[in-house]
Amino acid sequence: MIEITINLHMHTRHSDGTGSHQDIAQAALRTGLQAVIVTDHNILVKDQEGYYSNNNARVLVLVGEEIHDNNTPARNNHLLVFGIQEELAGLAGDTQKLIDEINRQSGLSFIAHPIDPAAPQFNQGDFSWDKWDVRGYTGIELWNGFSEFKTRLKNTFAAVWYAYQPNRIGRGPIPETLQIWDQLTSGGKQVVAVGGSDAHAMNASLGPLKKKVFPYEYHFKSVNTHLLLPTELTGDLEADRGLIYGALRAGHAYVGYDLPHPTRGFRFSARSSQGTAVMGDRMDRTKDSTLQIELPRPADCRLIRNGEVIQNWRKVTDCQVPVHEAGVYRVEAFFPFKGLKRGWIYSNPIYID
Repeated sequence: MIEITINLHMHTRHSDGTGSHQDIAQAALRTGLQAVIVTDHNILVKDQEGYYSNNNARVLVLVGEEIHDNNTPARNNHLLVFGIQEELAGLAGDTQKLIDEINRQSGLSFIAHPIDPAAPQFNQGDFSWDKWDVRGYTGIELWNGFSEFKTRLKNTFAAVWYAYQPNRIGRGPIPETLQIWDQLTSGGKQVVAVGGSDAHAMNASLGPLKKKVFPYEYHFKSVNTHLLLPTELTGDLEADRGLIYGALRAGHAYVGYDLPHPTRGFRFSARSSQGTAVMGDRMDRTKDSTLQIELPRPADCRLIRNGEVIQNWRKVTDCQVPVHEAGVYRVEAFFPFKGLKRGWIYSNPIYID
């Protein structure tokens, strides 16, 4: 399979970002991404979709949106929506009806920042998801770069420190989000995990200090979603949109924190006499079923089944484990950076029946 790196969940001047689609494309080109998905709030800017190029490099800009109901006091329950043909923000007041319509249009929906704590001293509300009774969504945003930053905003000093030292923010998904994901998948649901930057390229000021906090280019070097495609991107908008959304729908993906070291080359698969399954796939357990883990460089790694850690390794590049029980299996890897052991790779599960 062909691996590409994409970044999703970002905003332009059409909502609360500061850049244009062209600015985003140029930042993506400079950081070597193959595609980005722009998700402005409650507006679908479809005319900006397409390939953007610079010299011999090209990047595909796709356009979805982040839909939420502005008529509620909390303004929470944000849904990332991809692959739709018509504006659906008018359905924000009825989340189940919204998801049903997304599915009717063969679109995809991901619960944005499921846990998103408030930072009231910086006018940041709690935008966590609380409508867990809805059905039919594609997945969740497991790691949201901006939500993680909000967890660091304990005081003004911390805000300034991390604004000028953004490479010290990333440590991993918010633990409660990981727990929710494991509960959903262990309970029988196939829920695809993605990583989102939630990039705004915000202009911030504090007294005489003025700074663009987290430019797009910073985000595009940090929390990304890596997809496994059946073929190379072709350069054709329609065909390549289908390849990317098909991989997202299938969960042929992992979340990589590429700032400490590129995660490209990670693989997690299940093999048996019946064939091979990759992340997002289901397969039946047989006597010869094994799980294979390949890391791009030595790192600490653990295998998780139904939300419980069943095996740990230190400083390995590849592991092979026989499958003795059915279950939902996923992998986490950790990498040292800036004095801390940081979350590095979070795979989508393989579902063993």
